[in-house]
Amino acid sequence: MNRADRRADRRVKRIVDVVVAVAVLVLTAPVVAVAALLVLVQFGRPVFFRQERTGRHERTIRVLKLRTMSDDRDARGRLLPDGVRCRGVGRALRRLSIDELPQMVNVLRGDLSLVGPRPLLLRYDPWYTPRERLRFAVQPGITGLAQVNGRNDLAWTERLELDVRYVLDWSLWLDLRIIARTVGKVVRASGVAVDPSSRMLDLDEERRLTSVR
Repeated sequence: MNRADRRADRRVKRIVDVVVAVAVLVLTAPVVAVAALLVLVQFGRPVFFRQERTGRHERTIRVLKLRTMSDDRDARGRLLPDGVRCRGVGRALRRLSIDELPQMVNVLRGDLSLVGPRPLLLRYDPWYTPRERLRFAVQPGITGLAQVNGRNDLAWTERLELDVRYVLDWSLWLDLRIIARTVGKVVRASGVAVDPSSRMLDLDEERRLTSVR
C-alpha cells in the first residue's frame, strides 16, 4: 500500500470512528443513563471516572468511563484492592463492558479510535522497549488486536507485541475483523477480567522484577 492509499484509508477510518461513535452514543443513551443512576446509588458522586493515559505520540489523554469502584480505604487511609472496591453494579458494568461506552466521547474528540492499542497508564511510560514504543505511532483504541487475542490472559510481552503487529499490519480490513470479534466477545461477555490485578502484575511491577527495558 502506497502512502496516498494509506492516507485515504486513515481518513476512512476516522469517518467510520465518528459515525459509529455517534450511533453508539445515541442508541445506548438509555442504557448509560440507567447505569449512571445505579452507580450514583451505590457509589455516590462522581458517576464518571476520568483517568490520564498515554495516547498517540506519547501525549497525555483523559479517558472517560463509568465509575465501577468505591473509594473505600483501610485504617491507614490507603485504597483497598480493586477487587474489593469493584462490587455489585461495578462488577456487572465491567462484565458487560457498559463502563466503556462513555469512551465514545473520546472517539469523537479524536483522543481514541474504535480500534488501536489500548491506552495504558502514564506510569508505564518508562518501561516500554524501543520496539514496543511503535504502539504510540497510531491513535489508541477502545479495542485492539490484543483484546481479541487473550486480553488479560496474555503476558505483557505478548500483549505489547500484538499492539506492535497491529501498527505494522494495519488495514481497514484488519479493523473490521477486530470489531467483529470484539462484538462477539461482548455478546458472550468473555475475556473480561473484573479485577485484572488478580490475574497479572502491572507492567511496571513486572518489569522491575524482570529488569526488561
